[in-house]
Amino acid sequence: MVRAERDMSLQELAALHTIPDFVDLWLENDRPDMVYRDDLVDICPANSIDDVDGRLRPLLDEPGVQAALSANVERQQTRLNALFAGYGITDLDVDGVSGPRTGQRLCAARLALGFQPTIDDMTPGSAEQATLFAAESLPTPTSTAVESERWVLIDRTCQIMFIGSQTDTVFVFPTSTGSEGFETRDQDRAEAFRFNPALDNGGWHDSSEFPVGVDNPLNGNLYKPLYFDLGQAIHGANNVPPTPQSKGCARLSVADQETLIAWLGLDTATGETWRKNEMNVTVNVQGEYISAADAA
Repeated sequence: MVRAERDMSLQELAALHTIPDFVDLWLENDRPDMVYRDDLVDICPANSIDDVDGRLRPLLDEPGVQAALSANVERQQTRLNALFAGYGITDLDVDGVSGPRTGQRLCAARLALGFQPTIDDMTPGSAEQATLFAAESLPTPTSTAVESERWVLIDRTCQIMFIGSQTDTVFVFPTSTGSEGFETRDQDRAEAFRFNPALDNGGWHDSSEFPVGVDNPLNGNLYKPLYFDLGQAIHGANNVPPTPQSKGCARLSVADQETLIAWLGLDTATGETWRKNEMNVTVNVQGEYISAADAA
């Protein structure tokens, strides 16, 4: 047993005392997000005794451990829903299953909170989790994007899009960027230079490079595209998976694209425009998508 000398995560405490697995500490100490100065902490996990008060503590069997981990994922999902509330993104299902959508949202939280972006699970007892649960609001990610009056930040690692004005985040939307061989290219405050509302076809613009015969397919047709690089645009689509699946563009749901276009004041456009000052938004693209399988 030790007394914490300062506020810290269990991950930090484990490192100080050369304990190999801080999740064991988390389980042993009734699953705190962090410990505070002068807290007594049991640093002898799995010995069937609570070293703080001397009571017997039955060891958790594997189903018990998995139940605790699942309950922690539910807590994370609930916290993520609260943290991202008001930014236009759909709530996660609170089901205790850390699937692709939860990984996408965890990655977005890491990006905003200043941690290394990754879609990996967030380990209980970690410094990341302690910061997630301590955060009172969602910070704007650190990026040159905020030097612009209006900006879009596309992160390929997270498959997420932050949208804002100067230092304020206004929207956070799921996106799907370019697949292997068709990657969405790096950008640093690239000016949007073309917007096509495709009014003659219900908003659907047929890609000249990847044309298809029907609207709203997986690839090909673009809903009200906003171009930021030659052949690459932010556009609406009826399929926005949490993985890179486009031919180079950044997809949003049709509803999210409508929200973006309205925020930019382009929802009243009567035709295609190439006037940058009418769009008045820059685009940053960063990161590298690494699938959970590749990361394993």
